[in-house]
Amino acid sequence: MRYVVLGSRPARGVGTVARARRAATEERCPDGVAVHHGLKVGAAYAWRLLVCGAAVYAGFVILGRLQLVAVALFLALVVTSVLRPLADLLARRLPRALAVVISVVGSLMAVLGLLALIGELVASEWNKLGREFSGGIGRIERWLQGPPFHVSPTVMSDLQGKLNTFVSEHRSTLISSAVSGAGRLVEVLTAGVLALFCSLFFIHSGDRFWTWFQEWLPHPARDPWSRAGRAAWRTFAGYTRGIFIVAATNAVLVGVALFVLRVPLALPLTLLEFFAAFIPLVGSPIALGVATVVALASRGPVIAIVVLALIVIVGQIEGHVLHPLVMSWAVRLHPVVVALSVIAGGVLAGVVGAVVAVPMVSVAWAVHGELRGRPVP
Repeated sequence: MRYVVLGSRPARGVGTVARARRAATEERCPDGVAVHHGLKVGAAYAWRLLVCGAAVYAGFVILGRLQLVAVALFLALVVTSVLRPLADLLARRLPRALAVVISVVGSLMAVLGLLALIGELVASEWNKLGREFSGGIGRIERWLQGPPFHVSPTVMSDLQGKLNTFVSEHRSTLISSAVSGAGRLVEVLTAGVLALFCSLFFIHSGDRFWTWFQEWLPHPARDPWSRAGRAAWRTFAGYTRGIFIVAATNAVLVGVALFVLRVPLALPLTLLEFFAAFIPLVGSPIALGVATVVALASRGPVIAIVVLALIVIVGQIEGHVLHPLVMSWAVRLHPVVVALSVIAGGVLAGVVGAVVAVPMVSVAWAVHGELRGRPVP
C-alpha cells in the first residue's frame, strides 16, 4: 500500500532537475544546435554596444567636419550656463533684453580688460625676462655640470649646436606652422563671435528654443525628451559651474604661490592654470610644468622644485577636496571613466575633444539615469 501525505508533491530525481535546469538555460537554434542563455545575453549586449560605439564614432566624425560650428555651440552653452543666473537676477529689476546685454557685454569687457592687462605686463617685462632667461640658462648649465649630474660641457655645447641646426633646417616648416597658426587664430575669433551671438539668444529665450524643438516631436515622445533635456541641462550647467569654481580656486592657489616665490609672469601663468584646469586630470600638471620651466630659468633649481611640488599639492586638493565638494552638482563619474574619456576625446578630436569629453559623458549618463527612472542628483 502507498501512502500519500496531503500537501506533498512527488519527489523528482537529481537527473530530472539537472535536465530541467539545462533546458531553462539553453535554447535551440533552427539547426538544432543548443545556445546557452548567457551566450545569447552576451551577444545581445555586444551588438548593442557595437551600434552605440559606431554612433559615437560617427558623431565625433561629424563634429570633426563641423568643428567650428560645434566649438561655437559648445562655448555658447558654457557661456549660457554661467551667465544665465546673473541675467535672471538682473531681469528681476530690468527688462529681459537689457539684463542679457548687460550680463554678456559686461563679462566680455571684464575678460578683454584682463587680457589687455596681461599683455601689458608681458610687454613691460619682456626685456627683463629675456635677460633673466639668458642668465637662467647659464645657471642651469652650471647646475647640470655640478653634482650629482656631472654633465660634460662638451655635451651641453653639442646639444646647443644640434638645437641651432634643427631650427635652421626646419625654418620653413616653423614659418608655415606660424602662418597656419595665424589662420587658426582667425577661426578661433570666428568661433568666438558665433558663440557670443548664439549665447545672447540662448540666455534670452533658451526655453522657447526647447519648446519649439519639442513641437516637432510626436506626442508620445515629448515627455521622455522633456525629462531627458532637463536632466542634460541640469548636469551640463552643474558641471560647467563646478569646473569654473575648481579652475578659479586652482588659479588663485597657484597665483598666490607664484607671487610669493617672485616667479616672473605670475599673472599670465595664473591665467594659463585657469584655462588648463578645464582639461581634467592633465591640464593643471601641464600648466604647472610650464611654470616650473619659467621658475627654473629665472629663479634657479630650488624655486623650480618648490613650484614642482605645487603640482602634487594642487592635484591632491583638486582631487580630494574640490571635485568631491563642488562636482556634487553634476553626475559623479569614477576617475577611471574621467581619464578614459579625456584620452579618448583627445585621440578623436584633439584638445577640443579632451575638453568636451567629460561633460558629454556626464550628460549621457544623466540622461540614461533619467530615462531608466533613476533620480539624477
